[in-house]
Amino acid sequence: MNRRRPDGIDPVARSRARRRALQAIYAWQMTGTKADEIIAQFAHEQAHEVADLVYFEDLVRGVARHQADDLDPALTPFLDREIEQVDAIERAALRIAAYELRHRLDVPYRVVINEAIESVKRFGAEHGHTYVNGVLDRAAAQWRAAEAAAAAKGKR
Repeated sequence: MNRRRPDGIDPVARSRARRRALQAIYAWQMTGTKADEIIAQFAHEQAHEVADLVYFEDLVRGVARHQADDLDPALTPFLDREIEQVDAIERAALRIAAYELRHRLDVPYRVVINEAIESVKRFGAEHGHTYVNGVLDRAAAQWRAAEAAAAAKGKR
């Protein structure tokens, strides 16, 4: 069965890439290992999981590259505590989603938020997904205002 969309993207492989990126970013946060080393550690497993390896690498490198100067400062107004005090899984999911919302405009904001929520449900604390959802809803309304407004208009 061919799962690819007309644009060539396989949504299932993308979801797997995001889940693996969550694990890789978590490891990066905990160890401080360079992004390329983390990618190398995960690449072998990634290939066996039929994930979108290019997307996985983009997420990990993008978060590592933009975390300090863009992602964390942009997330701060939407958090109720310092970013480093956010649970490590939730923090990884927020950073990945912030990267996608701010730097991967080709990915619809609803997909970004849903994928982050599902990843946190799978790997995070019991109610962590509600926190991530709240933060990302507010962030997307600001960062992707036109897209969010169009979606809201379509609901009426």
